[in-house]
Amino acid sequence: MARPAFQVDAVLVQAVIAGALSFAHLHDLAAAAGQDGWKAWAYPISVDLLLVAAWRRLRSEGPSRLAWCWFLIALFASLGANVATAGFLDLAHPPAWLRFGIAGWPALAFLGGTLLAHSHTTEEPEPEPVPPAPAVPDPVTAVERESTPDPAPKPAPIAAAAKDIPDLTPSTPVAPTGPPVPAALVDHARKLADDHQARTGARIDTDTLRARLGVPPELAKTIAAQLA
Repeated sequence: MARPAFQVDAVLVQAVIAGALSFAHLHDLAAAAGQDGWKAWAYPISVDLLLVAAWRRLRSEGPSRLAWCWFLIALFASLGANVATAGFLDLAHPPAWLRFGIAGWPALAFLGGTLLAHSHTTEEPEPEPVPPAPAVPDPVTAVERESTPDPAPKPAPIAAAAKDIPDLTPSTPVAPTGPPVPAALVDHARKLADDHQARTGARIDTDTLRARLGVPPELAKTIAAQLA
């Protein structure tokens, strides 16, 4: 089912009616205070424009003291006119304070409109300090540090004397000596060796392995021995 091209918005109709009544009350109040002719019609336009400008400032730039101040002033002027014309004041003989307020409104509205149009209260937030990134150790330096053997302790006098005693225990195979190699580095070297053999058909030599890993020669020999 096709929707009609024109629909009546109840909220918009209510806003138009309320605006027209408020406009008429402001006009009547200004006319009762001695502002006749076109000047009486200019007062409601001034009040409504200041109200709209303050509300637009609140919507576009967020809450601020300036926008809220002038919004409340314009709202008080509009609401005060609606109440005053309901019989609470004798408009045939308006009081002096009402004449004073009506006469001073143009200057007040001009000041408010100028401040709302040419002042900006929003400030850019200061960037938060970025914490420094944690230092990442150099893998080559770490490997060299791990490959550096600790200084051997000096033999004690008893250990030195024990060298002259023949060893009667059966001989056992001695594991190859060399600098300690991290397990992750061995796994990486094994992947490089498998890739080299798959591409060339030959096992990787120690010099090629050392160049691919970027490690000292002694450490490369130890890794090659573990890959054999």
